[in-house]
Amino acid sequence: MRFLLAAALTLSAAPAIAADVAVIHAGKLLAVPGAPVLSAQTVVIRDGRIAAVIPGFVEGAAAGIAKEDDVRTYDLKSLFVLPGLIDGHVHLTSENNPQQRLQQVEMSDADDAIAGAGFAHKTLMAGFTTVRDVGAGPGDAIFALRDGIRRGDVVGPRIFASGATISVTGGHGDGTQGYRDDIAHVLHSPAVCDGPADCRRAVRDQVRRGADHIKLTATGGVLSNTAAGLEQQFFPDELAASVESGHAMGRKVTAHAHGLSGVNAALNAGVDSIEHGTFLDDESIRLFRKSGAYLVPTLLAGATVAAWADDPNSFLLPPQRAKAREAGPRMLDMARRAHRGGVKIAFGTDTGVSKHGENAKEFLLLVEAGMTPTEAIRAATVNGAANLGRSADLGTIEAGKSGDLVAVRGDPTVNIAELLDVDFVMKEGVAYKGPK
Repeated sequence: MRFLLAAALTLSAAPAIAADVAVIHAGKLLAVPGAPVLSAQTVVIRDGRIAAVIPGFVEGAAAGIAKEDDVRTYDLKSLFVLPGLIDGHVHLTSENNPQQRLQQVEMSDADDAIAGAGFAHKTLMAGFTTVRDVGAGPGDAIFALRDGIRRGDVVGPRIFASGATISVTGGHGDGTQGYRDDIAHVLHSPAVCDGPADCRRAVRDQVRRGADHIKLTATGGVLSNTAAGLEQQFFPDELAASVESGHAMGRKVTAHAHGLSGVNAALNAGVDSIEHGTFLDDESIRLFRKSGAYLVPTLLAGATVAAWADDPNSFLLPPQRAKAREAGPRMLDMARRAHRGGVKIAFGTDTGVSKHGENAKEFLLLVEAGMTPTEAIRAATVNGAANLGRSADLGTIEAGKSGDLVAVRGDPTVNIAELLDVDFVMKEGVAYKGPK
């Protein structure tokens, strides 16, 4: 724990240079993924927001800069600049490891928040300036981390947090499985609910505690320690009550869903997005298109658990291994079918299952599933912002939006692997990685 604290304090003091005005000279600029790549552009960011995008490399009055402005210019003429990346499915306060079940009873909320600070730093350095955290422990660690980053106490991406996952008793999201009753009592989450009225209470309670959105576990999950399968776990009236309550409180609602019955039940209940979607079918695709819900396919998680399932020395417990073998190998084909069927796809990794800082590996899998590099980038920018309900602020490099951008050496619209190693990271006009 001392090591984690020292690391987090070091990271929170990581060098970042702020000025009233940041001027970025971009050799290549993908301002709006899906639109043409521009050459020789100047991006002007004032007080953390984009003020202008101007053709050519300009400075001074031509860039709208007054003599009294505090200005810092960034020479990215040899780099390819694009919007800050958005990962729509992370778990920032944990990372799967052989000791995780023991850590669940050893680590406090404070420990989780400190560990999360380190994971947040890795995520930002990988080029992800915004993340949606879709399930943390029952305590306040993720909210403390989110708020600490907002204040500038900790270096990390902008976080939209769900808090604890809404789950039925014994379902995926009930973290008490496999523990003795006297320990399970301590680990019980107030987000576990049974029946429509109780699920309304659980949703409202997460909003009270600070949730930016609501996460439901509509089906079983791979890494819960139970042989309860991957199909639907909420009854339709419980799903409907949960979604209705989240929307009534002004929150988007997403559903973890692997099994077909749960995918379709969640879509019929009106969720805004589906996480995983492993066993979706043609009817699911019809429901996605009818509702406009997003699919967050988390292909990196599928590849990760499939590899664990094939490793006889992995730390998976028997129920987890069986479900990993069932779900992991199917996810790539699922994403391919969804993409062909016209389902809207938003980028998400389920990082915390995979290692933090390796989020960009998802791009390779999306392209393998049939998306073009530009479509994959759009999933992590334009679509990612829309999935969050933040298109007015995020997802493109346009006047009025947050000054979030990254830069790489090559052209990721030609070679998506360029995004595996970003050279420059800026969030809200502050440079955290690259030339200062």
